[in-house]
Amino acid sequence: MNRFQKLVAEAKKNITEISPAEAQAQTERGTAVLIDVREEEDWRDDHAKGAKHLDRGVIELEIEEQVPDLKTPIICYCGGGSRSALVTESLQKMGYENVRSLAGGFRAWKEAGLPSAGD
Repeated sequence: MNRFQKLVAEAKKNITEISPAEAQAQTERGTAVLIDVREEEDWRDDHAKGAKHLDRGVIELEIEEQVPDLKTPIICYCGGGSRSALVTESLQKMGYENVRSLAGGFRAWKEAGLPSAGD
């Protein structure tokens, strides 16, 4: 296990992951904000339907403008679930009370056959 993997494993002890189906259901109901934390290029290629884009490099800087209420449910995702785990932990440290990471990331979303912008 390299240092990045250790960092992710440690973050995952402090966060809650959510299944793609549950994330999609909450997004569709409008009860959670779905945030894609991947790079701009990945976002442009395809992303989960209904998601907002705040890449990992700027999310801590811009999250308060996009989601000012610390109680708002937020679901973060990346490609496979590692970067979103780190972002989820970071947002929790900033005071966000209801942040989840999408288990398996966008790959799991696509494998589950859930809607994306490219559909």
